[in-house]
Amino acid sequence: MKNAEIIAVGSELLLGQIVNTNARFISRQLAELGINVYFHTVVGDNPDRLLSAIKTAEERANIIIFTGGLGPTKDDLTKETIARHLGKNLVMDQDALESIELYFTRTNRVMTENNRKQALVLEGSHILPNDHGMAPGMVLETKGNTYMLLPGPPKEMEPMFRQYGCMALAAKDVAKEKIVSRVLRFFGIGEAALETEIMDIIDAQSNPTIAPLAGDGEVTLRLTAKHVDENVAQSMLDEVEKAISQRVGQFIYGYDDTSLLAELTRVLKERNLTITAAESLTGGLFQKEITSIAGVSSVYKGGVVCYSNEVKHKILHVAQETLDNDGSVSEQCAFELAENVSGLLAADIGVSFTGVAGPDELEGKPVGTVYIGIAIKGRPTVVEMLTLGGTREAIRNRAVKYGCYFILRNLKESQNAN
Repeated sequence: MKNAEIIAVGSELLLGQIVNTNARFISRQLAELGINVYFHTVVGDNPDRLLSAIKTAEERANIIIFTGGLGPTKDDLTKETIARHLGKNLVMDQDALESIELYFTRTNRVMTENNRKQALVLEGSHILPNDHGMAPGMVLETKGNTYMLLPGPPKEMEPMFRQYGCMALAAKDVAKEKIVSRVLRFFGIGEAALETEIMDIIDAQSNPTIAPLAGDGEVTLRLTAKHVDENVAQSMLDEVEKAISQRVGQFIYGYDDTSLLAELTRVLKERNLTITAAESLTGGLFQKEITSIAGVSSVYKGGVVCYSNEVKHKILHVAQETLDNDGSVSEQCAFELAENVSGLLAADIGVSFTGVAGPDELEGKPVGTVYIGIAIKGRPTVVEMLTLGGTREAIRNRAVKYGCYFILRNLKESQNAN
């Protein structure tokens, strides 16, 4: 197996001015080629520190991929540092130079002398054309290692790597095994509880591997298998997923890059159901998030942000008795909001959110108290009560996710009942 290390060059990455999305993109592409990535390194625009990073990478990887530092300015020193380290000259690539000159002519701009620097390449390297910018990429094989240099801007790097970089690596037959991954997405169970339920499965695995990850109130398991035959690798993942599902399948809501809102929208479309929302606690967040999904207009009718009791009573007809006796943060209020908003907008499903996001308690209820009402046509209206922790923003975000999860669970139960 060939192992790769990705070195991102740029002080702006270390200063937090931009996010290193290049490493994530390249890692995914390399996985499809069957190339392991064990290290991501970020180094500033300093030749000595870059040289140190290169030497370290050479001790643990035989494919080293660089992003950034190929521009025209003095702090763009990636290829100069690599050239000195490998004892290679930098030579002018005429095709790249002509492409750069054409760009300035086409945009009616004056080309400064330092732009010629972008056409310099490592002597003996294979050139990767830049169809979306100026600085070309390059691949050089020497001393048993493969060095690939790519531009830093993602809009240039990603198409270059897809069209030319992957082909250059695949042509060298750098890996016989394929690496196939599948992400299982869980909600309603914590990372520790999930790991406890499947610990023996995790301990027994070496291929496929199982890696838990928690974030934003959700838990994911990344399953990764290696095999020369991709179909066999997929079958290996199927077997592990089946074993996991037998233990905690009720908490799995989707795969890979999906989300609770995306899954909810998909199910609503499949069943030709419409939804509306009455939001107090979340202040329209549920509606904001669901309308960010393309094609949601076929299932989402609209909703009401009912932050004040006046709106709850006058628009959504929550009984004044409920507001006076139970309060706006109550099971009964959530119940009436869900039922009434679904009737008001003639939707198949009504969901309501009311609670205390903080920083202070409300109506004698502590911060984190949340009530979510779910009214589904043909089924009894239910209210779920939660006690959530975290910041005001975290409570609101998690409430929206729980709302999606509870609706999906109820729809699944209704389908099973039929």
